[in-house]
Amino acid sequence: MQASATWSIHTHDDGVSFDVVVVPRASRSRVVGVVATPHGAALKLTLAAPPVDGEANAELCATLAKALDVPRRSVQITHGEHAKHKTVRVAGVSLERIRKLG
Repeated sequence: MQASATWSIHTHDDGVSFDVVVVPRASRSRVVGVVATPHGAALKLTLAAPPVDGEANAELCATLAKALDVPRRSVQITHGEHAKHKTVRVAGVSLERIRKLG
């Protein structure tokens, strides 16, 4: 999927941060690609977990960690913990590696 808006990825000393949109209760967890949102563009992920008791957030972090081949502890939700539109920060990855997900 291609987004009409630009996907904003911010670099930090220890990694990167970017926006994601999640769809909980999907048939499987996976990275879909970059999509346009009312807030700009974001990486879309479907999550098999329900949005209950932090299960979808845990699944989001695990799915991104697996896709980027980093430890689960390297992925952190920094904004939007209770929303479908979130900002995540991933330590130990480069800007180019994140762009390959989209």
